[in-house]
Amino acid sequence: MTRVIEIYADRVASGALKPDPVQEAVLPEFSRLANALQTPVKRGLFRKKAEAPKGIYLWGGVGRGKSMLMDLFVEAVGEGVRRVHFHAFMQEVHKGLHAARARGVEDALVPVAKEVSEGIRCLAFDEMQITDITDAMVVGRLFEMLFDAGVTVVTTSNRVLDDLYKDGLNRQLFLPFIDFIKEHMTVWELASDTDYRQDRLSGEQVYFAPADAAARAAIGTIWADFGGATARPLVLTVNKREVEIPAFVNGVARASFYDLCGKALGPADYLALAEAARVLILEDIPQLSSENFNAAKRFVTLVDALYEAQVKVIATAAAQPEMLYLEGVGAFEFERTASRLREMQDANWGRDA
Repeated sequence: MTRVIEIYADRVASGALKPDPVQEAVLPEFSRLANALQTPVKRGLFRKKAEAPKGIYLWGGVGRGKSMLMDLFVEAVGEGVRRVHFHAFMQEVHKGLHAARARGVEDALVPVAKEVSEGIRCLAFDEMQITDITDAMVVGRLFEMLFDAGVTVVTTSNRVLDDLYKDGLNRQLFLPFIDFIKEHMTVWELASDTDYRQDRLSGEQVYFAPADAAARAAIGTIWADFGGATARPLVLTVNKREVEIPAFVNGVARASFYDLCGKALGPADYLALAEAARVLILEDIPQLSSENFNAAKRFVTLVDALYEAQVKVIATAAAQPEMLYLEGVGAFEFERTASRLREMQDANWGRDA
């Protein structure tokens, strides 16, 4: 069966995708795994472990098509594969660990791994990153348990494998996990020269003012182009609190000004968002003044976090950046934020992220 290759060819023929030799080169590897996963598991009296086919660690720069290829693979396999953002998955794991410890389970990871592996043969992760010491200490043992249970792992990442958790606390304890991945997964670089997220927006308007019906229609078109129909909420755990982003798909987040700035969020929350998303669609930025001073302060902090992380911003607003905050305490300081918002509209901004 070559269903992954067939789906890709159909998308190219329909004009939904542009042919890319770098993407095409990895399709046989996805086909190999899809075929293996659709082969019935061999079990017998003396065979207690299911055999997990070798997984895939697909890495490369943002916008190269990693998530799109993952989508094709998941579509080709059908049943038995679960697709989840890595950050959201690790939140699930930590919740499970907390619940197991509360029950007095000696090794809390055992029931968590059992629950994760039930009913699936493959876990497909988007955007694998290890930046937290807690995740670093858990993920190695968890992956070993999943492989022992016959679950194959496929993941995308922006980082070369050997740089995972680079400069992290006690990184030497994490290094055996890198060797484990090399043994159990095919490591493949998607070294395309084209950034399709940037290419999709190249020369296109990304800041819409006023936030009227035409702006909402434009955002709807952009969102659909990013695959918004399959979006789900993303819950970020920050300092033991949960911060929900209403919609997230393929590294693209969508939220309103109120969602992010009308609530009591702070720098750590915005840094977590900037880490999880490579594009943010931010809707309904209002006119700012002393009347919504706290929200305006949060907005400044949000823009700073997005700017430093080189996150692409697509926005609808009551006015152009320079006209958003005209008077009151904080208006002068907002000039820097307006300048950053203007810079972030440039077609080439964020290409080196």
